[in-house]
Amino acid sequence: MKNHVDGRRSHHSIAVKSDLTTRLNRIEGQIRGVKGLIEKDTYCNQVLNQIAAIQAALNSVRKVLLTGHLSECVVERIQQGDAEVVDELLQTIQKLMK
Repeated sequence: MKNHVDGRRSHHSIAVKSDLTTRLNRIEGQIRGVKGLIEKDTYCNQVLNQIAAIQAALNSVRKVLLTGHLSECVVERIQQGDAEVVDELLQTIQKLMK
């Protein structure tokens, strides 16, 4: 994934990319399923439970990405003397906690 500002790229292995793609495809299907439930006037509680499952799946994707970012990108930039990455990481964490 190319950063439009400075050209940095992620360092995901083929296995991680495959895992993330599989997870996101599943989430995409779950979202389509929720849309179908709403169109069929499914009882709200069932729809809410499906939305909770989608949020949990998105959180799992976020954890994989954050773990990789910390262990690869952040460490690499710190080793290169780029302390600005800490401020960037703090801003990202702030956004994740909203």
